[in-house]
Amino acid sequence: MIKSAAQAAHPPSVRLHQVYKAFGGKTVVDDLSIDVAHGEIVALLGRTGAGKSTVLNLVLGTLTPDSGTVRVAGLDPNANFLGLRGKLAVSFQTDRLLPWRTAVENVELGLLILGRSKEEARATALSWLERVKLGDAADKYAHELSGGMRQRVSLARALAVDPEIVLLDESFSQLDHVTSRALRADFHRIAREFSKTCLLVTHRIEDALDMADRVLVLGAPARIQLELTLTDGQRRDEQLRARLHDEIAAALGGEEHPTDPG
Repeated sequence: MIKSAAQAAHPPSVRLHQVYKAFGGKTVVDDLSIDVAHGEIVALLGRTGAGKSTVLNLVLGTLTPDSGTVRVAGLDPNANFLGLRGKLAVSFQTDRLLPWRTAVENVELGLLILGRSKEEARATALSWLERVKLGDAADKYAHELSGGMRQRVSLARALAVDPEIVLLDESFSQLDHVTSRALRADFHRIAREFSKTCLLVTHRIEDALDMADRVLVLGAPARIQLELTLTDGQRRDEQLRARLHDEIAAALGGEEHPTDPG
């Protein structure tokens, strides 16, 4: 990967070095090394059972490796969990909105937990709802929002604390084709604008092709089977996208992977 000047000036935002993890004697992650540079978007693709969720939990610090090291923003995420508050944010497959809070109240929650004033938290939350194109829905509750709108609130909540690193755990997989594509495009634009480092865990090839600077295809147990880089210009080349799609599908073992549900 060719690094930009900004990336070269920073240590990797996420680093896994020779990580090994097993459960009940079964190897799930096998000698995995990954660096995610500052401001880079990296997609981890793999079939069910390839260890994607285990890798994500290692980065979150909810699991520790049996051997090897994991560093997030220079810290061990398990030993220094509190040190990563405000530096690391997650958007999950389901939106996980609190149903008794409005959209803006959900978005401002992380800011309030971090000790921001109510006024600052509210103003920041409103600005992020505008960025994800939900400024008109600030006072709506989750049951009044569509699935795509709820996921936009979830992404706004993750971004509102201004994290250095955003983890996306199948964040677009529950949405229909049109909604998913629009949300991927909007998130990609925001991540670029604010130089966010992103690690996207997904089973869908289109998620990776639409968003990632680098695509890592994991085998089972989790080890890198294929690594591809992709520029914004290349992702707009439909013939190249088709070739990359086929190459990734082959690395995934030929399993059928729909580009989008619905």
